[in-house]
Amino acid sequence: MQLGMIGLGRMGGNIVRRLLQNGHQAVVSDRAQAAIDALVGEGAVGAGDLAAVVAKLDAPRHVWVMLPAGAATEQTVMELGNLLSPGDTIIDGGNSMWRDDIRRAQALAPKGISYVDVGTSGGVWGLERGYCMMIGGDKEIVDRLDPIFSTLAPGLGDVPRTPGREGRDARAEHGYIHAGPNGAGHFVKMVHNGIEYGLMQAYAEGFDILKNAGGKDRVAAEQFDLDIADIAEVWRRGSVVSSWLLDLTADALAEEPTLASYSGFVEDSGEGRWTIQAAIEEAVPADVLSAALYARFRSRQEHTFAEKILSAMRKGFGGHVEPGHGAPSPAAASSKVAR
Repeated sequence: MQLGMIGLGRMGGNIVRRLLQNGHQAVVSDRAQAAIDALVGEGAVGAGDLAAVVAKLDAPRHVWVMLPAGAATEQTVMELGNLLSPGDTIIDGGNSMWRDDIRRAQALAPKGISYVDVGTSGGVWGLERGYCMMIGGDKEIVDRLDPIFSTLAPGLGDVPRTPGREGRDARAEHGYIHAGPNGAGHFVKMVHNGIEYGLMQAYAEGFDILKNAGGKDRVAAEQFDLDIADIAEVWRRGSVVSSWLLDLTADALAEEPTLASYSGFVEDSGEGRWTIQAAIEEAVPADVLSAALYARFRSRQEHTFAEKILSAMRKGFGGHVEPGHGAPSPAAASSKVAR
């Protein structure tokens, strides 16, 4: 299948690579010419701007936008809406606000252009592991794009199958779902990222307690000089708290046990805030997720070992670099999206 890709950063570029490696065709565009050139060298067709992308695609065209949520995505989607033809489709794979998806789909519908929102998780590891996708849009269009989604998804892999799923949509077992109409994909991804905040905060606080077990506030007989890296490693193996986030934490601690190179300044993306807003609108208590978001706010004023753990996890899964800890490549900066 043929796909246009706008934005070739940490995720966009690797999405294209996974498609190319599995027989699909891609027309690619990015602000950074080096990012385009790299993928042209791997079999993609380069395009200098949106009009060139549209001109090089066969109808019906499918154009995936992988840019930061907000103005960059909005401008690109609206410009594509003026360039594409009835029967074409725009896919937003970034972390847009789900209400923006509904509005964009409604604006494009009179032109006969379809819109699909794809909450995409996989970070910098997606090329190898595949991407978990939560998709919103009309069923007919989502089904038409299934060759793209099935290629990008992780597949069954070695994850044990869940008993009792006979007769249900098999796509979920392969790592992607049609969540519902426009907006549903990014709504599910929004809550996914809100939960991610809570999980990360729980790990961060736990490791902070372990690190301080040898502190002066304890009497000598109760002071423990614990090997934090070894604890992370043993928890990965058979523990009920094992997870990919813990794997990434263990990797970071093995490389740098004190995490001295991290300041502990932790950014938050829009999804955490939007999740709390949704909880308020629905009158759903979200104590843990709210506290995790506020902890990120606090991290910009004072930093603890817990915040360094958070920074290390964010760098591990998404390549997110905290201020002062180095800068992303120009290609990565052109398409900074969350995991």
